[in-house]
Amino acid sequence: MDPLLTNPFAVLTFVAAPAILTNASSVMALGTTNRFARAIDRARGLSTQLEKLQKDNDPLAKRRARQLEYAERRALLLVRALTAFYTSVGGFAGASFTSLLGAVFVITQHDQFRFVAMMAAFLCGLVGVSGLLSGSAILVWETRMTLAIVSEEVELLREGQLRRETGDNVPPP
Repeated sequence: MDPLLTNPFAVLTFVAAPAILTNASSVMALGTTNRFARAIDRARGLSTQLEKLQKDNDPLAKRRARQLEYAERRALLLVRALTAFYTSVGGFAGASFTSLLGAVFVITQHDQFRFVAMMAAFLCGLVGVSGLLSGSAILVWETRMTLAIVSEEVELLREGQLRRETGDNVPPP
């Protein structure tokens, strides 16, 4: 006997799982949007600092230009992650909808349409999971890049502090 016909909770399982994963993808997208906004703010701040530094051969200007490149790469990674999460949300929404269609086809005893709906729901769910996993992997990559940037900035601050303590007014290369 078909478990979908005998167990009314089976249909809910097919609908609830994608709905919960849709929520997870939405939360990831929201957090990534906040990170993206901070990366844009950082890039704008660096751009403003760079405009104030008139000399191209100024070591500080070179550092700020390099940091601006990092900020651009971070923003691009975050856009990729957002794209993956938005694709994930769409995939899970599609999986929920096609699961509901499949439930209707079970009730109306259209076995061929039910099979097609089940396959479509599976493929949509696969797209959703792939988006969630790839977006998460991109965020790990972006986080590691951000840590490297922060480490470089801390090192620059330490060098500046050391120069002030020793009285050396020569800027670092």
